[in-house]
Amino acid sequence: MSRQKSRDTQVEVALRRALHGAGLRYRVHQRPIKGVRREADIVFGPAKVAIFVDGCFWHGCPEHATWPKSNVAFWKEKLERNRARDRDTDAKFESAGWLAVRVWEHEPVDVAALRVIDVVRRRRGTA
Repeated sequence: MSRQKSRDTQVEVALRRALHGAGLRYRVHQRPIKGVRREADIVFGPAKVAIFVDGCFWHGCPEHATWPKSNVAFWKEKLERNRARDRDTDAKFESAGWLAVRVWEHEPVDVAALRVIDVVRRRRGTA
């Protein structure tokens, strides 16, 4: 598992390209809230929007999540902790005035990009 990429995945890079092509500018792999050790994949600072590109296995996608067949107790606990941390992250960002947007790795990039573009423009007041 240590060979699994945690940043600059194909989906993440494709999403960044689509957003950049739409004229949006952003920061990558930033911790937007001081004192909160949670790094967003894509950050739109002035709009206070943080994008998280979540893998189906690691974050428990409702469509594609699977449970490993060996060492079940370890993996169940690990994956449930990931889900709980995601919920906690969303709550912390919301309480700080940020919007956390979750994009699943299986989502078509163009659909995810349109969703992100819409959210960012609405938060900026340019929609």
